[in-house]
Amino acid sequence: MSSLENNFREIIPYTPGEQPQFKDKVKLNTKENPYPPSPKVMNKMLDYNELKLYPDPTAEELISAIADYHGVSKDMVFAGVGSDDVLATSFMAFFNSGKPILFPDITYAFYDVWANLFKIPFTKCPLNDNFKIEKEDYYRENGGIVFPNPNAPTGILMPLSQLEDILSHNRDVVVIVDEAYIDFGGESAIPLLNKYDNLVIVQTFSKSRSMAGMRIGYAIAGKRLIKELNTVKYSYNSYTLNYPSIKLGKLAIEDDEYFKNTVSKIINTRERVKKELSDLGFSGTESMSNFLFVTHKNIMAKDIFGALKEKHIFVRYFDKPRIDNYLRITIGTDDEMDKLIAFLKEYINK
Repeated sequence: MSSLENNFREIIPYTPGEQPQFKDKVKLNTKENPYPPSPKVMNKMLDYNELKLYPDPTAEELISAIADYHGVSKDMVFAGVGSDDVLATSFMAFFNSGKPILFPDITYAFYDVWANLFKIPFTKCPLNDNFKIEKEDYYRENGGIVFPNPNAPTGILMPLSQLEDILSHNRDVVVIVDEAYIDFGGESAIPLLNKYDNLVIVQTFSKSRSMAGMRIGYAIAGKRLIKELNTVKYSYNSYTLNYPSIKLGKLAIEDDEYFKNTVSKIINTRERVKKELSDLGFSGTESMSNFLFVTHKNIMAKDIFGALKEKHIFVRYFDKPRIDNYLRITIGTDDEMDKLIAFLKEYINK
């Protein structure tokens, strides 16, 4: 096997959150939306005879709905199989200078995986002691920049003024802003597209629109960058989005009232749980996402993680430098969060 293995790609893959199969679980570990999709999605009857045909490779129906929602033209939108597909395509399309790309040291763990997979050199810029991005770290020469806003797993939001400062210092490279959690308390960078032709904004249906299972993500950028994304897409897979995703995604983004109500419920629950966790001795970042990033003053995060798991309450623990005493807790329904708090009260009191 040694001669075969010489041709294998050596890479450490991304590790997704655990998907427990217990029926009685409280699943707060993968940042999914605890509420169902829009009723318009739930009630839609699809023409399943269409499944024998290839889907529209342009996904025009969905892309038109996304463009209308954000007030941009159709040729400024690119759609893919979740934001992961869109981000990976962006890495292939834009990060080819040979210079290292820049992203935070504590951030979405897929960035360095893609960089290694596509043989893109990279440099990690350390967050400061408060887990915030230092914009000055991104003034150096580079081959491109990518970061989430709000960041993950910290949930910290960068103000648009600081984001624009990074853009203005990097006019000759593409800057990708991953806005997977922007709907939970931040202001999108979409208005900056009128000023910066090097900006790519990536969003997803997986979090705020309750459609993680449909795998729908999209990018909004200038026409030239979207054209390049499509060139890469048509170079390896023309039919990225399937028929149900196109049809149901259109309905989901058109139901703005349901979307806003669901997001509002998650935000309200997040703020309540922040206080209850604080009363129990937890502290953390000022999360503006659909999760909390917390540590306890007396009890190790790994111990809390294990105790919760024994009771089929699943949160995310990262055994990594600087964050190995933190837990990332997805915001579930009020009932799910009440179960979490009730267990923690009992566990901490013991």
